[in-house]
This record gives sequence, structure tokens and C-alpha cells, in this order.
Amino acid sequence: MSELGIFETIFSTRSLRRLKPDPVPDAVLYKILDAGIRAPSGGNNQHWRFVVVKNPAVKKQVQQVYLKGWRDVQAMYKSRTAPEHLGEERLGRILDAATHLAEHIAEVPVLLFACLKERPMPAHLAVKLGRLSGSSIYPAVQNILLTCRALGLGATLTTVASLYDEDLRPILGLPDDVSTYALIPIGYPRGKFGPVQRMAVEEVTCMDRWGQAFTGK
Repeated sequence: MSELGIFETIFSTRSLRRLKPDPVPDAVLYKILDAGIRAPSGGNNQHWRFVVVKNPAVKKQVQQVYLKGWRDVQAMYKSRTAPEHLGEERLGRILDAATHLAEHIAEVPVLLFACLKERPMPAHLAVKLGRLSGSSIYPAVQNILLTCRALGLGATLTTVASLYDEDLRPILGLPDDVSTYALIPIGYPRGKFGPVQRMAVEEVTCMDRWGQAFTGK
């Protein structure tokens, strides 16, 4: 199978939440993770840590935590209207797929947890940097998602389980200084890849100051 070009990969990497139970070889997972750790990290500390979950009993425990978080997310969406660019129908399809994942996540062949080893820092900096800490793990997550696409695997980034990180810790045996930042279910897709539909660049980009139009064409 010929390899995809970088732009074809980016433009067709959809969030695929309906996955087959067929096993994913460890050699393929290694390649995915090896691509993940090529991403940048703050200070090149490489404090990312990954937990690959394939054991059915562990996956069932994870699913209970995931369902707990998904109930919270569902309640949040009930009070929201769909963004104009999306529409109620498309949002409904996304939520249906997300519900399917929540109800069947224990059947997904691989649950990959992307974690970060936390560093002690002064309290005044911790407050300011708290929302930025993901910058040292999410680039690796994106590399993983793109590599899954290039290898014909479906995946999605979800933070639902991490809403109850304290419940995941004993299940995954995490030390006190490691936290989960994302869960990436990986498997062969039931659906199709891309194209990815997004708002136009002009709608989300300003030039020099907020409100000043950018047109790159």
C-alpha cells in the first residue's frame, strides 16, 4: 500500500468513533507511538508517558469511568445549541457516534492513554501555566492521530475519561506525578476517512489585530 502524502493525511483525518474489534498488531502500535514521540515538548523534557490498554478486564473498568464522564458531557450539550457552521443535524450525528463509542469502548481493540509527568513549579506560575501544560502532550497526540490515518486505522481524541482522572489512576496504576490528558481509541474503522469539513481560513483568522480581515489568496 502506497503511503499518503502529508496534506492528504491531514485533510482526511476524521474522528472515527465506530471501530471494529479486530486486533491491532503491537508492531503497528510501536510505529504509531514512535511517530508520537517525534513531536515537540516543552524544554525537550519529553515528559509524555503512554499507557496501552488491551486487557479486556481493564478496558471494562475504563468504560465505567468513561460512561461517568460521558453523562456529564451529555448534560452539557443538552443546554447548548449547535454552532451555525455545524447545524443541529450534523451535531446530532456526532453525538450519536460519541454515544456509540461510550457504550462500546470496552470493545475497541486498543485504548491508548496519553499522559504527562507533572513538574513541580511555584504556585504563582502553576496558576498561569495550568492551561498551557497540554502543549507538551497534545502535539504528540496529533502525530499519533495522523499516523493512525496514514496506516488505515481509525482513532479520535477524547478527554471524557480524564474528567475523572482520580478514578483512572488506580485502574492504570499511575504514580502521583503522572496525569491522563487524552484517551485515543484505536482500531480499524467501520466508517470512511475524510474529507474533513472546516470553516474557511478567512472566518477564523485576523491580520495583526482582532477584527482585521486576513485573506491569503
